[in-house]
Amino acid sequence: METVGFWAATILPLWDIPLILRIVRRKSSQDISLAWAVGLWASSVLMAPSAFISGNKQAIGFDIVNVTMLTAVLIVVVKYREAPRRGAESRPPR
Repeated sequence: METVGFWAATILPLWDIPLILRIVRRKSSQDISLAWAVGLWASSVLMAPSAFISGNKQAIGFDIVNVTMLTAVLIVVVKYREAPRRGAESRPPR
């Protein structure tokens, strides 16, 4: 069961790949909250030391892959973030 748990924990964060691919294909991350992406990434990074201290192979495997994938998600979300458009909202009413 430990082997199954290790592989499940290592594979779980790979479900971020479809999200990354969708953002890249659309060339936009407007539907992804920047606060969500930063908060999720920061939480994972802050939990990392606990996983390494525990010595639990599943926790370590999950944490390494999770932090790596969430870093990729954060980079893609920021890269494909559109600046607020000038125009309609900044124009005075007629």
